[in-house]
Amino acid sequence: MASTIQALPTEVVYLITAGEVIDSLASVVRELVENSLDAGAMRIVVSLWPQQWRIRVADNGCGMNLDDLQQAATAHSTSKIRSSADLWKINSLGFRGEALHSLTTLADLEILSRPVGGKLGWRISYGDGGEVVQVEATAIAPGTVVTVSNLFGNYSSRRQGLPTTAQQIKAVQATIQQIALCHPHVTWQIWQNDRQWFTICPAVTTGQLLPQILPQVRQGDLQEVKLEIPNPPNSCTDAINRVSPNSALNLVVGLPDRCHRHRPDWVRVAINGRMVKTPELEQTILSAFHRTLPRDRYPICFLHLAISPDQINWNRNPAKTEIYLNEIIYWQEQITQAINQALSISSTNFKEAVHTTRVSKLLKAAEAKGGYNFNPQNPKPCTDAINRVPNSLKAVAQVSNTYIVAEHSGGMWLVEQHIAHERVLYEQLCDNWQLVPMEPPIILYQLSPAQLSQLERIGLDIEPFGEQLWAVRNIPAPLQQRDDCAEAILELSWGGDLQTAQVAVACRSAIRNGTSMNQQEMQTLLDNWQRTRNPRTCPHGRPIYLSLEESALARFFRRNWVIGKSHGI
Repeated sequence: MASTIQALPTEVVYLITAGEVIDSLASVVRELVENSLDAGAMRIVVSLWPQQWRIRVADNGCGMNLDDLQQAATAHSTSKIRSSADLWKINSLGFRGEALHSLTTLADLEILSRPVGGKLGWRISYGDGGEVVQVEATAIAPGTVVTVSNLFGNYSSRRQGLPTTAQQIKAVQATIQQIALCHPHVTWQIWQNDRQWFTICPAVTTGQLLPQILPQVRQGDLQEVKLEIPNPPNSCTDAINRVSPNSALNLVVGLPDRCHRHRPDWVRVAINGRMVKTPELEQTILSAFHRTLPRDRYPICFLHLAISPDQINWNRNPAKTEIYLNEIIYWQEQITQAINQALSISSTNFKEAVHTTRVSKLLKAAEAKGGYNFNPQNPKPCTDAINRVPNSLKAVAQVSNTYIVAEHSGGMWLVEQHIAHERVLYEQLCDNWQLVPMEPPIILYQLSPAQLSQLERIGLDIEPFGEQLWAVRNIPAPLQQRDDCAEAILELSWGGDLQTAQVAVACRSAIRNGTSMNQQEMQTLLDNWQRTRNPRTCPHGRPIYLSLEESALARFFRRNWVIGKSHGI
């Protein structure tokens, strides 16, 4: 019987490869833009004509000479790796040499390029398989312009199987925005059907760029942390036995008392300049925000790791969107510590941003009750106020036996005493969940099997005490001195995991609103609260404090006036 296994023809191999690399307008844009970034471009212009299946990407990168242009679209040709060893030290966005060749299989490809310092530019058209079919000198500024026309023109079934034009355009926008977050120093200009669609201006940091992509988020709602972290203890060394340089972690988080999302769609991870899917790291981020957000809400978080290439294996997915990461537990620990640092409140490591939205609403409400209308000349938050580091909070007074007025060098805060104490107790319970004996035991009546199982699940010692009676012989330590201990145990019996029980105990044990506190009690609570890991919100996600910055108060009371002139002198 003749063999049924045969080697595929070369043209079929190329077609399969092209289908893996290029599957949509967005994938074309991604591949071409990554080439531009690898070429050192600081300005990238993307033009789309979706109905004509045409894309053009122009950049001001290093450009290519004629020899490079003639080889650029041949199969598996690249300037970025030379040997198999280079696959383990990849520092570029592209490296397989498949993109341009795949485009010649699926579309018409033309490249214009002129190297920096070169006196002449060249235009080359490529045929199927990357063959050069036309070469001519052309006038062009240093850089490269790649035009892809008639995409999937020879494969009508491929076009029919793609999402609608509107969906593809949305995917292109998302692709560019994700890449821009990884490269905030680059200027982006995007055109659609010869009309400017959107632009992304360069920024010093990713945190400054993010509001351009999420307009509903203010820069004051974000906290950015940049850390240099050592490589894992077991990381490889380079060829001359020198340890690779330290890694860098750049983290931008939406402060949980100010912004969050209905879906986990803004938990983003990038590694070495490329957005990637890493379920392990994404789950680490979500876990770090646990019990800081309201129910069914998710954080805004962008994490960018710049780590040694020997820690990464990019060969997990043809689109390079998924990776294998060595020493995953080590990186998870570093990320958790960075998020805790970003969410903390400290005079030494936290730069407080003005609650611009809340302060403006508060002042607006106050103005409405006043005898005059006040239109501030400078509605933008003061940069000095944004960057000012508050000193330790000093308790000044108590309002309505509910709010603590706290003073610091940049203004004052109102701290809600019950939920601040709730945050303190919750973290203490998480760190030390202690059950203490109860004598005499607490007697409960008519518990269902589900309630009994729930109390046993969280560690309580419970046993029958008579007809429909049960004795609870140990309880969480904070409930020991409470008169409503039996009601608290019943509340715990209604379900939830251990953390849910800890939240319930913290809430019930925290000082009640309406309780009078003396100066020392208020100061002790403020000090303990500032030392918590997540001081911005209670375990239910409610904001704990409101900041009124000195600059905002000064604008409201018009202290920028010259006193003599204000009195008509």
